[in-house]
Amino acid sequence: MKGTPFKLKQKLSPEAAKKKAVRDLAAANKRAPMRAESQKARRAAIKAGKNINGMDHDHYTNTFVSSSKNRAGMNPNNKGTKNE
Repeated sequence: MKGTPFKLKQKLSPEAAKKKAVRDLAAANKRAPMRAESQKARRAAIKAGKNINGMDHDHYTNTFVSSSKNRAGMNPNNKGTKNE
């Protein structure tokens, strides 16, 4: 349903919806330390006067890189982020 202008809710049974909510919360909590690290690095870079507009914090190199480069992965074999 990619490209739809409105969000469609999954049709899950009440039991499945509860299990999904637990899984989604666990996944969000697992990402929290990385989000905090990115925010801390972004604040420090802005305070230092660096222009980081349109750039993302890359956890692999601990630098700011373009968004497209960060999504492509930074591993030396250039095969994306599946094995990182």
